[in-house]
Amino acid sequence: MSEELKASVLIVDDEEQFLDVFSKRLQGRGMRVDTAASGEDAVKRAKGKEFDAIVLDLVMPGLNGIETLKRLKDENPDLQIIVLTGHATVEKGVEAIKAGAMDFLEKPVDLNKLLGIIGEAQHRKILIVEKKAEEHVKDILKTKGW
Repeated sequence: MSEELKASVLIVDDEEQFLDVFSKRLQGRGMRVDTAASGEDAVKRAKGKEFDAIVLDLVMPGLNGIETLKRLKDENPDLQIIVLTGHATVEKGVEAIKAGAMDFLEKPVDLNKLLGIIGEAQHRKILIVEKKAEEHVKDILKTKGW
C-alpha cells in the first residue's frame, strides 16, 4: 500500500518494544498513533479521544485483551477494535468477535493486511458518524414540525 492512510489509531500492547516499533511503522504511513501499555491505560485514553481504530493485544497483565475490549465497547459501542495477538486460537477469536471486535489477527501480521483493515475501520467509523448526524438533523426537523 503506497498511499498514506490518514487514520487515528490507538495501539494497546504490554510489550514496550513492540509499541515503539509498530507505532513508528504506522506513523511512517501517515497515521496519528497513540499507545497504551495496559488495558487500564487504553480505557482511560479512549474516554477522551476519538480513534478510527484500536489495535488491541490479547494477553496482557492486569486487564486482559478480552476484558479491555468489553470495557471499551461498553463505553463506546461504535469503536472499531482489531485484536492482534501472538496467542491466537479459534476459541479466542470467536470470543473476541462475540465481544465486539471487528477483526482478529495473529502476530506477526502482514502490515499491508493490517493497513487495509484499519482503512476499513476508518470507513465504518465515518459511516456511523454520518448516520448519527443524519438522524440528528431528522430529529431537529421533526421538532420544528418540518
